[in-house]
Amino acid sequence: MFLWDWLLIAVSWILVTWHRFWSLFLDGDSGWAWTLSIVGLVIVIRILLIPLFVKQIRAQRGLQAIQPQLKEIQAKYAGDRERQSQEMMALYKDTGTNPLASCLPILLQAPIFFALFQVLQRGVAQEQPIGVFAWPQYADLLASAHDAQILGVPLYATFANADQTPNPNATRILAVILIILMSVTSFITQRQLLLKNTASDNPIAQQMKIMMYIFPVMFAVGGLNFPIGVLVYWFTTNLWTMGQQFWVIRNNPQPGTPAAEAAAERAARRAAKKGLPAPDVAPSGGGAVAAAVVEAPKPRTQPKRQPKSKRGGSSSRGR
Repeated sequence: MFLWDWLLIAVSWILVTWHRFWSLFLDGDSGWAWTLSIVGLVIVIRILLIPLFVKQIRAQRGLQAIQPQLKEIQAKYAGDRERQSQEMMALYKDTGTNPLASCLPILLQAPIFFALFQVLQRGVAQEQPIGVFAWPQYADLLASAHDAQILGVPLYATFANADQTPNPNATRILAVILIILMSVTSFITQRQLLLKNTASDNPIAQQMKIMMYIFPVMFAVGGLNFPIGVLVYWFTTNLWTMGQQFWVIRNNPQPGTPAAEAAAERAARRAAKKGLPAPDVAPSGGGAVAAAVVEAPKPRTQPKRQPKSKRGGSSSRGR
C-alpha cells in the first residue's frame, strides 16, 4: 500500500499543480479549470512515458523481424511444448527482444488510470481526503473540485449514477458524447496502425484486427461507470496516442508497409522538386516500394604497397 499511496499523492499533486496554473487565467472553482488540469496531467504522464514508447516501437519491430524464426521453432517442436518454449526464450535472448516490452506503456498507464479514478471517485465525488487533498494547504481544493461543473455536469458524475447529479439529462448526454469520442479515437488509432504500418504478411495482423474492434467496445461498456473526469483523461490520452503514432508512422515507418511506400513517394517528389535524380528504391515483400535509398558511392580501393624486396627484384629483372 505504500507505493499505492505515493502514486495517489503523485497523481493528485500533478492535478492540483496544474489547477494552480490555470487558476491564474480562469476561475479556480470552475469545471474548465479542473478539466484543463486533467488534460495537463495527461501531458505530463505521456511525456514521462515517451522513453517507454520508444522501447515499445523497437520491441514491436524486433518481434516482427524474428517472426519467421519463431514459426520455424513452432513447427519443429510442435509436439514438445517445453522444448519449444526453451528455444523461443533462447531466440529472444540472442536477438535482444522482449515480447513484454510492447505492453509496457499500457501496463504502466493502468496504475495511473486507477489512481486518477480513485482521486475522482473517493476524493472529488465523496470528498474524502486522498493524496495531497489530505494535506492542509490543499484541503480547501477538495470542495472546489467537488462542486466544479462543465456544462452543468460535475466531474465526478457517471452515466450510471446520472440520477444522483443535479442535471441527470445533461450528465447522460455529456457522458455518452465522451464515451463515443473515447471509443472512436481508440478505433482510429488501431486502424491507423493496422492499415498503414503493418505488413500484409504479418502473422499478428489478424490479432490486431480483432483488437481494433474489441478495445472500443470495452471502452464503451466500461465508460458507463467512468466519472466525467476519467472520460476526459482517457479521451485526451487517446488523442495523444493517435498523434504520436501518426508522427511515427509518417517519419519512421515499418519497412514493407503502405506507410513506407508513401514515405518513399514523398522522398521521390522532394528529389524531383530539387532537380535531383530519382532515388533508388527497394521493393517490399509484396513487390511495392518500401523505402527510398540513395546509393552510396563506392569507396576507393588504394593500391597495396609492395615490400621493398619485391620492388627491387622486379627492377633487376627489368634491367
